[in-house]
Amino acid sequence: MHCRKVALIGIGLLGGSIGLALKQRRLADFVSGYVRRDASVVECQTLGLADQITTNVHEVVAEADLVILCTPISQMRPLAATFAPSLKKGALLTDVGSVKNGLVEALEPLAIQAQASFVGSHPMAGAEKAGPRAARADMFQNAVCVVTRTPRTNPEALRQLESFWSSLGMKVMQLAPDRHDDLVSRSSHLPHVVAAELANYVLNPALPVEQAELCATGFRDGTRIASGSPEMWRDIAIENRVNLARVLGVFIEDLQEFQIALQRGDQKAVEEFFSSAKRRRDDWISKA
Repeated sequence: MHCRKVALIGIGLLGGSIGLALKQRRLADFVSGYVRRDASVVECQTLGLADQITTNVHEVVAEADLVILCTPISQMRPLAATFAPSLKKGALLTDVGSVKNGLVEALEPLAIQAQASFVGSHPMAGAEKAGPRAARADMFQNAVCVVTRTPRTNPEALRQLESFWSSLGMKVMQLAPDRHDDLVSRSSHLPHVVAAELANYVLNPALPVEQAELCATGFRDGTRIASGSPEMWRDIAIENRVNLARVLGVFIEDLQEFQIALQRGDQKAVEEFFSSAKRRRDDWISKA
């Protein structure tokens, strides 16, 4: 999919990476980016993340064929309501949010009212580092992108959006918004909570000073994602709180079963816990 103008609403890790990928692959004639602060204008211009960087969201959106919301989830609804009157008739609006159901419910009618189309997206790509300096043109290569389809989805807009993400090197999957939120609560949101709690617990300054010195490769790998943006993960957790709370309950129950096996000295149950995890992960890796 080639666009005359793409508007990026927010130029951090994902927005900046989209801008770099668009330019590298020559998928847009002009890329315009919105940022909140004047200091960010200079930074993003220096990094070459878009052809135009401004704090004027209406200017960014005007005449854009494709508008991509790349801000934390809590900012997406109010920003979209602000710039909706400036959307070009027939424009395609999407986002990169990690939670879809509530966002789709809010933005679909807003786009329809503006004679545009909204289709939700979730590119399953990123890193623990945030901000425009962490942006990479190859961020999306071979990663999965979910696009959401609802009864109100414009089929042509959906086709165009699938083509766009495919053009960035992604494998595109269609899911209903609520189905997406249920699945990622386990595979994406739960692991972040686990990593954050590991970091909070093991690196608690109340523990002996030697504790942190004994944190080696396994701890570093297991807690890498805990270095992600607290603002972004706050929004994700709150937005998907019903699903996340439910899967946390199941996860805690499983850990309690393991705890009981440990207390009983049940070697068979403890070995099966680790064996099952190895089999499942090795099988997943072989198919990935």
